[in-house]
Amino acid sequence: MSDLFDEYPMLIFALESLLALFLLVFIVVWTSSGKKKAARASSNEAQKPQKPH
Repeated sequence: MSDLFDEYPMLIFALESLLALFLLVFIVVWTSSGKKKAARASSNEAQKPQKPH
């Protein structure tokens, strides 16, 4: 494996940049899905008819 990095030294930077891109996309998807779930939960609460006490 180290022979591969010796022959192509920029390969480690390419791998690192791909990992960083994957993490960025994962974080954006994770946070946006959380906002959608929260919006759905609040809209469900608003749509429920209130029972008179």
